[in-house]
Order: sequence, then C-alpha cells, then structure tokens
Amino acid sequence: VQLQASGGGLVQAGGSLRLSCAVSGLTFSSYTVGWFRQAPGKEREFVAAISRIGGSTYYADSVNGRFTISRDNAKNTAFLQMNSLKPEDTAVYYCAAGPSTAQRMSMGYGMDYWGEGTQVTVSS
Repeated sequence: VQLQASGGGLVQAGGSLRLSCAVSGLTFSSYTVGWFRQAPGKEREFVAAISRIGGSTYYADSVNGRFTISRDNAKNTAFLQMNSLKPEDTAVYYCAAGPSTAQRMSMGYGMDYWGEGTQVTVSS
C-alpha cells in the first residue's frame, strides 16, 4: 500500500494550495481518507476526513470554512483544497487511509496507512 502526498510549497498568507494524495495497493473506495498535519515542536493533529464515497466530511475547527477535502475514486486520489492560508497552517501535511468512518478518523482512530508528508509553508 502506498499513499503519496504532493502539492505542498511556499505561499503567502491569504493564498491557496491544493494537496493531492495518490493511493495504490488497496481498494480506494473502501477506505476513509484523512489529512493530518504536524508543525515543528507540536503533535500531529487532525485536519480533515472524507468517507468512502464522499458523503460525509469532517474538519478541524481551525480549518473549517477555509479547507475542503474531496476525493476521486475513479483516480484513487484524495485532495485538500486550502484557501485563505495563515502562517499557523505551516506544517508537514500527511494523508492517511483506514477502514473506519470519517467521524472516527476525526477523533484520531482508524488510520491504518500513512503517506509521507508534504511541506506547507505560509509566510506572513
């Protein structure tokens, strides 16, 4: 199983980035997908999760209204559209997949597979 996150970079505050998570080695449509992030000196935290067919989404309060998670099951890829970025969004972003629900993933459970992270840096 491989999860490959991409799309990170350096952006000014107020800007946008779109992260992608390409998944292989499993039946993508059978797995919930989530995004997590870890800033320097901090623990990894939940950002967003989407259910198997995209009917349910969950967001951390800190990103709700600015970030949008989506998925394309035909392309085995999940996305995180990040708008109105703030310096405090600076972190390494990771995608994860698991067989549980998006709600449980939002509580920190059920992440069976992790990808390598992609760095997002927001300058002020």
